[in-house]
Parts: sequence; structure tokens; C-alpha cells
Amino acid sequence: MGIAAAARRFAAEDAGASADDGVAAVADPLQDWRLREQPYYQPVGDEVEAFSAAAALRLPVLLKGPTGCGKTRFVEHMAWRLGRPLITVACHEDMTAGDLVGRWLLDADGTRWQDGLLTLAARHGAICYLDEIAEARADTTVVVHPLADTRRALPLEQRNELLHAHDGFLLVVSCNPAYQGLHKQLKPSLRQRFCALDFDYPDAGHETRIVAHEGGVDEALARRLVDLGRRTRRLKADGLEEGASTRMLIHAAALIRQGLPARRACRLAMVGALTDEPDLAAALHEAVAACFTAGE
Repeated sequence: MGIAAAARRFAAEDAGASADDGVAAVADPLQDWRLREQPYYQPVGDEVEAFSAAAALRLPVLLKGPTGCGKTRFVEHMAWRLGRPLITVACHEDMTAGDLVGRWLLDADGTRWQDGLLTLAARHGAICYLDEIAEARADTTVVVHPLADTRRALPLEQRNELLHAHDGFLLVVSCNPAYQGLHKQLKPSLRQRFCALDFDYPDAGHETRIVAHEGGVDEALARRLVDLGRRTRRLKADGLEEGASTRMLIHAAALIRQGLPARRACRLAMVGALTDEPDLAAALHEAVAACFTAGE
């Protein structure tokens, strides 16, 4: 089944879903979550094939990798390829189980139930992407357990409902292993429910093509930005928490295309965002100067 046909099938199924017990029926409850155009993504290995295989078996997927290496863009790309809506949730420590599952609301007509984003995805057949799941508390993320195993169900205790996930539902989560300190480890009871895909910054060739395409610059300039990025990543040995991400390099490229001098663009996009420590900032400034001359 092609992408367009799959999207039409899921939309038709969503539109046919009936409302009950205070859940309002709409023509397409996932309309706002459907991608309008194909996201650009440059595969660097077999990640597309691996994700597709997991999705075909309805297995939940964990994406692991550093900040700005392309995890979110990959999920967007796969949602487009599979013809499914994508609901993204940015996890944080104040997020509650109710934010994911839903809650009763009081309005002028009385009380009504409002699905949380996880429930919305499970009910109607979307990909639910929990970004940086390690940032959420364990008493919040525990609600995904029954959705992430063979039950594929979500107990909605406040509604006295056991929601069985739509065939098109897929659970995807991401984390940055470098940030998983003592208080932000994923528990084995959670992570062992997932298939895991490891991400890292692309090799120089792939990263150059990504920066050129996304930043709107030629490959010669993109190559120099990638070289700068790799110099910053080597500073981890000197105490820099993380070097410049692919996303930062794209931002620098876009600023240069906008007319900023290369050195100024790189300092704006990278140096201040990477550190406030004077010695490390000086080392980053030196890296910028080594890649771009003052007149550029």
C-alpha cells in the first residue's frame, strides 16, 4: 500500500470512529497532526529499514543519541513514509500522567472528557513520539507500560475504560544517554519494552550534505562548518559537555546565507549556546577562527 493510500485508509478509519461517554466525534481528530510535506532526511545506515520492520510488527521503538543529531527529523520522515499522523510530546519533569492520558474538564455544559495526547494517538492510530522521555518522572512514564507490550492497551481509570490501541498506533520515545545521570536513568522495566536504535552525528560526507541542504548553502561552505563542528566535539575531552550538533551547524549556515559574516554566524549559533565557561568559550572562539578568516 502506498503512502497516499495508507494515509487515506487511516483517515477513513479515524473519521468513522464514533463518540461515546463524552468523547466528541470530529471528521478527522488527527487532522492537525498530519504532515503536509515530506521532511528531508539523509539515511546514514539501515535505520529506515529497521524502523519499518519494527513498525510492521507494532513494536515500540527507543531512539538513543546526542542532542541535535537527527532523531526527531527521523521520526518525522518515518511518519511520512508510513502515512501516519505524528503526535510529538516534549517530556519534562512537571508532566503528569493526566497530561498523557487525559482528564475530565468542566465547562458551561457540565463535564466532558478530553483525551491526552497519548490517548489520542492510541485511540485513532497515530505515531506518538515522547521526546526525551528520561526528563519525565517515573510515576508519569509508567502509564505507557501496557501500551508498550503485547497488551497494546491503555487503562483509563477515570473513565472506567480499557482502550485497546488502534492498529495504526506506534509508540516511539527518545533519550540522550549523555544526560542520563543518577536521577534520569530509564528503568529496565520501561526500556526493555522497546527496540532500540542508536543515533550519532553523521559521518563528514553525510553531515555536509545535510548542512548544505537544510542550511541552503553550497557544499564547500557546509564542509567547513562540518569541520568546525568536529573540532568542537573533540573539546569534550577538555570538559565541554557536548560539541556543536548538526542542528547548530544548520543554524550557522542559515545565518551566513542571511548575510551574517561567517565568524559572527558561528559564534551566534554555537559558542554562547554551548558554554558559559570562559576557557571553553575561548577554545571555541579559536576553533571558529581556525575555520573562517576575519574577512569572511
